[in-house]
Amino acid sequence: MDPSQMQKMMKQLGIKTKELDAEEVTIKTATSTLVIKKPQVVEMNMQGKMIYQVVGRAEELPYNEEDISLVMEQAGVGKDEATELLKKAEGDIAKAIMLKQEE
Repeated sequence: MDPSQMQKMMKQLGIKTKELDAEEVTIKTATSTLVIKKPQVVEMNMQGKMIYQVVGRAEELPYNEEDISLVMEQAGVGKDEATELLKKAEGDIAKAIMLKQEE
């Protein structure tokens, strides 16, 4: 179905849609964190209830946000580099920070 036809049909059903210019979507579960970079996100208002449709490739972060933030802060690096350092250090925060200092 053509996207414009879909939009028209949803409007007839009383569903308002708006595409959001999202750069990243993060989904946190009890056991992991999923990150979807450059997703297609559509916000739908259906009878006053907001529904978000997210399309994109999810990447599971093997480390929690607190560990990543600590390495970012202590090593003075961005999120991607902090994750790489943790990967090289096999999840050991102190070792990850030391790896950056040794560079």
